[in-house]
Amino acid sequence: MKLLLAGGTGLIGQAFLARAQSTNLHITAVGRRPTGLATVDIIADFSDLPAMPSARIAICTLGTTIRAAGSQDAFRAIDFDAVIAFATAAKTAGVEHFLTVTAVGANTNSSVFYSRVKGEVERELSSMHFQRLDVVQPGLLLGNRTESRPVETLLKWMAPATDLLMQGPWRKYRSIAAHTVAESLLVLTTHSAPGLHIHQHDDIMALVAGAP
Repeated sequence: MKLLLAGGTGLIGQAFLARAQSTNLHITAVGRRPTGLATVDIIADFSDLPAMPSARIAICTLGTTIRAAGSQDAFRAIDFDAVIAFATAAKTAGVEHFLTVTAVGANTNSSVFYSRVKGEVERELSSMHFQRLDVVQPGLLLGNRTESRPVETLLKWMAPATDLLMQGPWRKYRSIAAHTVAESLLVLTTHSAPGLHIHQHDDIMALVAGAP
């Protein structure tokens, strides 16, 4: 099966590619750097994407933080502009099933810029009318990043304790391993029911638990 991937050099993208090695997926990754694991790497800037090869499924794991990006505009250029550019190219290539990773708390009306942009990209993707759209909304991602994120490192250290406090409606904010999110994406590539499907912490865990 042919699949397009954006964000293949990131935390979730690399974990997805590692797990996909044992499948029959033919993965074309697009990005500014080679992934080293995809079947084919297309090196390109998301502001000027070439035509994508035909595929039925596309996965987007692009994402950064305002601190890492350097400004709100730079953050939006990645988490909104690049995501939509990739989705548009995927749609043109015939993709019917689009999967994306945003974040828990995504809301177009949020007073938090990060959450608002995540909500806006979800809304824009919904308007593109893919046959199936999977939106995965993890909480704090656990995993080894190449860049330093001091605040995130502190939160990861606190996660075992804070997760226990997150019960009921707060469970969706629990931390989750990047490789678990990646595994859920792999499982979701086999799902075909049409429509918009949103997956939060417990949904992600259930997908992985039910994987063959």
